[in-house]
Amino acid sequence: MRTLFKKRQNIFIRLIHDQALLTLEGLEALKDYLNTLDHDAAKLLTAKEKEADEARRILIDELNRTFVTPFDREDIFTLSRTIDDVLDYAYSTVSEMELFKVQVTPFMKRMAALLRDAAYELLMAVDRLNEHPNVAGDHAQRAKSLENRVEDVYREALADLFSGANDIEHVITILKLREVYRHLSNAADRGDEAANVIADIVVKIA
Repeated sequence: MRTLFKKRQNIFIRLIHDQALLTLEGLEALKDYLNTLDHDAAKLLTAKEKEADEARRILIDELNRTFVTPFDREDIFTLSRTIDDVLDYAYSTVSEMELFKVQVTPFMKRMAALLRDAAYELLMAVDRLNEHPNVAGDHAQRAKSLENRVEDVYREALADLFSGANDIEHVITILKLREVYRHLSNAADRGDEAANVIADIVVKIA
């Protein structure tokens, strides 16, 4: 029985790790895309998003087949969903930029860089959950701090965006940019939620 529990525990840790790693790789691709506008970076982000979706499907299947889980079943599900959402919003950022032909701004680059660093902290937190939960909690707090900085840049970007619309063309540009900024902000929100779930898990298992 203990062997079975340990096996299942390793499965969930591994699958959450896979999702967190794919999210980090996807956010690195987003950062590269915004710095270079290289279409290969956009294609890599798309590939990572699809791989992450598959990893999540496998995790849900394991949850449905497992009676005893190492952490609360709801926490595992929510952590998987929020990490997946971070990558989904990164993907939608690039998709809409290419669809609407949106020009990259310094605010986008700053937000993407912070999101990438936050994704790294989330991965470190996940990897420390099993053996060093208190260290995992430290990484989760760092992720939250970085996500909060994304929100600060988001507000800066909006203030700059609405500083002066003088014609209809400018208004259309504002609307397009606001949508892209909102996707990046939503990615930060989901990352913050993931960090909160990790912090909750740490409290429960401490």
